[in-house]
Amino acid sequence: MITPRYALTAIATSTEERVFQPLEALLSSMSLVPVATRELPVPRSLSACRRARIFHFGVAAGAVDSAVEGAEENVGVDEAQLRGFSEESGIDVFWQSIESRQRSYKLAIFDMDSTLIRCEVIDELASEAGVGKAVAAITEQAMRGEIDFEESFRRRLRMLEGLPEEALERVVSRLPINEGLPELITTLRARGVRTAIVSGGFSFFARHLQETYGFDRIKANELEIVDGKVTGRVLGDIVDGAAKRAWLKFLAAEFDMTTDQIIAVGDGANDIPMLTEAGLGVAFQAKPIVRESVPFAINSSGLDSVLYLLGSASEHELY
Repeated sequence: MITPRYALTAIATSTEERVFQPLEALLSSMSLVPVATRELPVPRSLSACRRARIFHFGVAAGAVDSAVEGAEENVGVDEAQLRGFSEESGIDVFWQSIESRQRSYKLAIFDMDSTLIRCEVIDELASEAGVGKAVAAITEQAMRGEIDFEESFRRRLRMLEGLPEEALERVVSRLPINEGLPELITTLRARGVRTAIVSGGFSFFARHLQETYGFDRIKANELEIVDGKVTGRVLGDIVDGAAKRAWLKFLAAEFDMTTDQIIAVGDGANDIPMLTEAGLGVAFQAKPIVRESVPFAINSSGLDSVLYLLGSASEHELY
């Protein structure tokens, strides 16, 4: 039996028996012949809406016999074609070397808005303030990388001036979490991986998620509130893309690990610095500029799909 050197993981938001047939046809057209294939377990709470399969390959198509074991070069593999298939089919696809799947990760850092939760909190607060459409338009521009994050943030903050503090409680009570969040955090904790939130949003909401799901650390903007009302300012420096990357490196030093041992997950342009600094950067239901910046993108399934990027040191022994 050929020792697997690469793996392609596929996650479908369907349990249909034939859901992976289009992918198998694509692999065949790319001259990618797996040496082994197996079904992957799905969290019981998501078993009615998820199916996962892993394909193992000996050598990437077109690779020479002397290729270095565990090399990251995906010789002969058209990753752009795999990404296009993923975006069109609704099947999330990850191509990895076995070496990368065997890496020992010790920390996972997550963006909050539109990553852990299905909204942008500042947009929700703006709706409470009656300026929802104007703020949402600026948010969308910032997440696409069309305008500077700090500039956009200050513009949106000023529109919240005078918002009663009680509005924050109303918003936090209806925060919609993204599918797979509880399953992801529970499993990471069981594997001994620390978890953290770093957000260009607000600490009031990050603390709520920390208390609910047990995140080890949080870093976000602190809204200034005077006489029970939002002033339209934050206390201290704004958490932008550079700050997210700096905090990732700070935590790496604090926990005595390398950045290669860190997982980072985000969706917006201001997440790119930390995603590219981390050993495993994952774009989650992200803007095109983000998907193009990192090797892995979850486009259709839930946050639990991050777990399928984490193999085990003995994975090859299964075959």
